[in-house]
Amino acid sequence: MSHFLLKILSVVIRLTAGSFCLVTVLCATAFAGAPPVASTPWFADALVGMEVGPTGAQFAGGKHAPDYARNFNGRDIVQRCLQANAEYLVLWVRDGDFTFHNSKRLPKPASFGDRDVLREAADEARRHRLPLIVYCQLQYPAHDLRLNPDWKARAADGKPIDHLVCYNSPYTNAVKELLAEMWSYGISGFHLDMVDQGFGPPHGCWCDRCQKLFEAAYQRPMPKGVNWEDDGWDKMLQFRYATSDRFEKMLTDSIRGLDPRATVDFNYHGNPPFSWEVGQTPVVHAGNGDFVTGEAGQWAFGALSASFNAAWYRAATPGKPFQVAVQRGVRMYHDQTTRPLNDMRWEMFTLLAHGAFVTMIDKTAYDGWLDPMAYDRIGAVLGEARAKRGHFRQTPVHEVGIYFSTRTRDWMGRDKPAYYFQSVQGAHKACVYEHIGFGFLFDENLNPEGLRQFPIVCLPNTGILTEREVDLFRRYVEEGGNLLITGQSGQFDRMGRTLAQSVLNELIGAKVKARLEGADHWMRFGPDANGTSAGNAGASSTRAASTLARSNVLTTDLRPDWPFLVQGPATIYEPTTATPVGQLLDSHRASLANPQGYNSDWPLSARQVVGPAVLVNHAGKGKVVTFAGSPDLATASEHHIVEARRLFANAVRLLNPVPRVLVSAPANVEAVVTDDPATRTLRVHLIAYNATPQTTPAKERPYVLPGLIEDAPIFRARLEFRDGLRGAKALNPTTQLKKRGNRVELTVNDIHEVIICNY
Repeated sequence: MSHFLLKILSVVIRLTAGSFCLVTVLCATAFAGAPPVASTPWFADALVGMEVGPTGAQFAGGKHAPDYARNFNGRDIVQRCLQANAEYLVLWVRDGDFTFHNSKRLPKPASFGDRDVLREAADEARRHRLPLIVYCQLQYPAHDLRLNPDWKARAADGKPIDHLVCYNSPYTNAVKELLAEMWSYGISGFHLDMVDQGFGPPHGCWCDRCQKLFEAAYQRPMPKGVNWEDDGWDKMLQFRYATSDRFEKMLTDSIRGLDPRATVDFNYHGNPPFSWEVGQTPVVHAGNGDFVTGEAGQWAFGALSASFNAAWYRAATPGKPFQVAVQRGVRMYHDQTTRPLNDMRWEMFTLLAHGAFVTMIDKTAYDGWLDPMAYDRIGAVLGEARAKRGHFRQTPVHEVGIYFSTRTRDWMGRDKPAYYFQSVQGAHKACVYEHIGFGFLFDENLNPEGLRQFPIVCLPNTGILTEREVDLFRRYVEEGGNLLITGQSGQFDRMGRTLAQSVLNELIGAKVKARLEGADHWMRFGPDANGTSAGNAGASSTRAASTLARSNVLTTDLRPDWPFLVQGPATIYEPTTATPVGQLLDSHRASLANPQGYNSDWPLSARQVVGPAVLVNHAGKGKVVTFAGSPDLATASEHHIVEARRLFANAVRLLNPVPRVLVSAPANVEAVVTDDPATRTLRVHLIAYNATPQTTPAKERPYVLPGLIEDAPIFRARLEFRDGLRGAKALNPTTQLKKRGNRVELTVNDIHEVIICNY
């Protein structure tokens, strides 16, 4: 798109209200002049903002070129962010080697001379009443660790870990002093990045301070290292989590002591793909600030990370605003490339539709130069978001609650948690592709009210479950809820050791005959595939016969005589009260003398029937569908096929035949349904991912980076409303809409559309 067209798009955003088109001119100076409400914190109504910081500091190890950040100017940054329609600015002020203000504790870049970038920005932001938040890096404090080597974390062998700081060291007081310096500039708050204890080995901290604190807390010495067979390692994990939690709370309390109105948020890493190594759990470490801040990071975590993380942050901090950071670069934060406009729009509106407020990150050039093309595109995206403000932050309409167990992450995932994560991520992927409304539930804050939000709760290979969790799930089903169970859920004790039976046997309506330890399992759903040799204890009852009659819902779009691959953990069940449907087959790997020694990365073909594929059981007013295999993990695996995802979706429809809104659209279109009960308005957001194809890279083959979205797609969609529909209209004037009773048929030609429906 030309520079001129970008300029036009940055100031003209089309809004459709009813049957007419309202053209709104987004004037940055008009936005900038609106004063914040004194009694309301800046983030309460914030929708979009910017974070700006220089690039290159993390690569230099304290040895920077003379022109590092030379053109990083606070006044210029504020003005450019205002022109780009930002409602707040997060300014990078402290990194590992430098701070960008006049500090008594840390040096500035040599190129600054007498300049104070924070002062420049604070003075300019105050003129425009723009909330200014200071970005302060906490982890990897290279300068502090060079001056104070005793603050370094230590590995189990006592050797210092040069890049990690111990959060039980005097470093805490140093950070408090630094934050007090920054607060004196008249800022609005702090973004603290981040409290992590490392993303891999060597793991810390075994310093003298930590050992004394551990012994005082648990009356035993620290374990000698990572040891999943030692009960002491369980206590060590809790100690690590408590250390991060305590450090964050001390900083929050210190900031509140400076001024109760000061805001604080921490960059959060309690979500996949991060594990125990980081030292955070999903709920506890999300709640220590005024709101949680996370990163979409599609270049690292994939395009689906946008909706996954937004829904995760919402669930981890129920009732609070949540912020997601995105970036204008293609590959990673410091790559100096700029994404196409539609690529930015797709990610932005995915996050906004899920209820986040979004911060666009600009990592400047090495010398601090601001890229004008990047700011033109950012201005267009942020301006469009602000023009559509009234269509975000309504209540999500959920259908499936995806359960996440921190205990399973730690004690089954251990040092390779991706295998567990894939089940959770695959359940999410299936929901997105099949347009099923989803949210998350966590073991840390599970309660009956949370469960009742969802018509269906999915346990994706949740290996470890406590008595309390099982009791809550039982009550949920008996009161009319529906449970969807996969893999080897409930088959391990709290330390990750295998149990003879699943703690979910009663709900499943079956006993465990055996666990299939490999990953290449197969399923088949032919007309004679019910009541297999694995048993059919429940099929004689009227209820079981009815279940079998409805089992064709499970087989929708599945060829009946075809065994298809469902990669992931599996269980051979013997039904007791459940009705079996379909067949589970093992692979020819089972006949090998050394099953894992033969081509372990690739599945072998189906061999023989070993049990039922699916079990359907009734408990009280609710139903339980149990997969003997893992269609969720299969959906996220390297050997995914469409049929595994469809099988998951079919089970959802068996459990909840008539959802409130049924969305039919292409798999690359995500649907987010929200409700505004006060006005009896449902909104259906349709966000299309339309990436270009890519070729083989020059290195690290066969990995291929995702393409960029250059063009808006055209697609058809259909919406069906269970409870009636009074009227429907499209936000975009180019969308073709036909209402036929309770059905809406659409043709959309854009990245983001909102269908506004009155009921």
